[in-house]
Amino acid sequence: MTDLKSVLGEAVGAAFAAEGVDAALARVTASDRPDLADFQSNGALAAAKALKANPRDLASRVAERLTADPRLESVEVAGPGFINLKVAAATLAERAEAVAGDADRAGASGVDAARKVIIDYAGPNVAKPMHVGHLRSSIIGESLKRLFRFRGDQVWGDAHFGDWGFQMGLLIVACADEGLADAFMAEGDGPFPAGSPVSLEDLERLYPLAAGKAKEDEAFRDRARKATAELQAGRAGYRALWAHFVAVSRSALEREFSALGVDFDLWKGESDADAFVPGMVADLEKQGLLIEDQGARIVRVTREGDKRDLPPLLVVSSEGSAMYGTTDLATIVGRREDPGFDLILYVVDQRQADHFEQVFRAACLAGYADEGALEHLGFGTMNGPDGKPFKTRAGGVLKLHDLITMAVDKARERLKEAELGADLPEAEFEDIARKVAVAALKFADLSNNRTTSYVFDLDRFMSFEGKTGPYLLYQAVRIKSLLRKAADQGAAAGAVAVAEPAERDLVLTLDAFDQAAADAYDKRSPHLIAEHAYRLAQSFSKFYAACPVLAAPDEATRASRLALSAAALRQLEIALDLLGIATPERM
Repeated sequence: MTDLKSVLGEAVGAAFAAEGVDAALARVTASDRPDLADFQSNGALAAAKALKANPRDLASRVAERLTADPRLESVEVAGPGFINLKVAAATLAERAEAVAGDADRAGASGVDAARKVIIDYAGPNVAKPMHVGHLRSSIIGESLKRLFRFRGDQVWGDAHFGDWGFQMGLLIVACADEGLADAFMAEGDGPFPAGSPVSLEDLERLYPLAAGKAKEDEAFRDRARKATAELQAGRAGYRALWAHFVAVSRSALEREFSALGVDFDLWKGESDADAFVPGMVADLEKQGLLIEDQGARIVRVTREGDKRDLPPLLVVSSEGSAMYGTTDLATIVGRREDPGFDLILYVVDQRQADHFEQVFRAACLAGYADEGALEHLGFGTMNGPDGKPFKTRAGGVLKLHDLITMAVDKARERLKEAELGADLPEAEFEDIARKVAVAALKFADLSNNRTTSYVFDLDRFMSFEGKTGPYLLYQAVRIKSLLRKAADQGAAAGAVAVAEPAERDLVLTLDAFDQAAADAYDKRSPHLIAEHAYRLAQSFSKFYAACPVLAAPDEATRASRLALSAAALRQLEIALDLLGIATPERM
């Protein structure tokens, strides 16, 4: 299915070519002046400069060639050589019916060739509750997963669980000191208890205590290091205890992710990469990439032409330990084997940019990934009113569970203020409140360019007016209500006819979804989907106000407007779903 901009671009390109001008210059864009035209092409200015010709004369000749095109109502030349294009009503109607008939994609096209894509996001850790710092990675990563899958790629979302390393040794020693894991402390192969000796509350309490003690108590720190080494070497009791840490933590994390509408196809952890480290280190050594440096072993990743020195990737520390970068590099090796990939996207804080550049360069040097197959999609921070990363009033980091609870409480309050859902059963009202809360949080995040930071303002995010998630849900619910009333009256959608300006605007907005989805995919920028969803909601609101639907002057007009309403709802719900936002049936 081809959008109008692409169709007209081909037509204008052919007209340019007929005048001996490179068709690539005939780029068509949405008009800067929608009151004058639907689309425009400014290519005559650049083409005339190259040809040393008069741009208006060239534009006029191109326009003359386009006047006979039945898809266009008018073609006019403005200013120094802008070509303004107004689409014929019949062409708009045809495009609207194509969008309305495309239930699965609502007018959006897919990729020409599907790729195997892994999206690495969230990065939760064992024994640590999720906090607001995990929010952006989770929300952006989930949206990109949905977008890439929607466009036709084979996609795996991977949580990349933080379940290995020194923090595990700290927990083992802390549990031992409190007598919580005596049954797991014995050497040998077990058997060991199947039930967990610790709860999530235990882990959340023990980890910060152990981490603090390790900074002050050298003996405790040494014991934790030894426990870490024995765990990684395969000590059976420690492995069994560690498995409980992971299971208990994952259960809680799944609860938080589920509340946000986030899920993963893979729950691979840093521990899964451990098996690949020895072979990878041997391979790097064999290739001559591993270099001794002050007792450590590194891979140099600087390139000729670098504007600044990029530190080498530390693979093996002077103590013989695998490092953070080692695990990430080994993860790439593991992913190459299963499930395989053409592209890996890492949705991680922008402050990790240098780390990922080191890992990516090392992976390409070693032949573990092709150039361009690894991308770090950094993002800005969610800030408080002071412009600094968001904190609680006490200055601590807000738990994600507490943030979600706070948002749901605010959603209930706003729904009651707006007298929405008052007559609904309590369970349905609660479901709506949760959907409104998640929509507020997600849209507030995803409506911003991924690379920018934004200020957290729950009151503003939760408004049912303006550019917010709740506003979009309200618009979707309003269309659902309209369609239910139509069904009750026996009215049905029919052939589309476009006559009123608001109808034209709505069809052109529906048509623009294809480009919005393609651009969001190419630029890895969900905010372009959010922008489209908001424009669509606004366009429908204007259409609804200007063009009576159920009270249309005749049956044919009513059927046409019902078809446009249904198409708008379907596309709005698909766009919101790409953002990870679910819409309620009513409010």
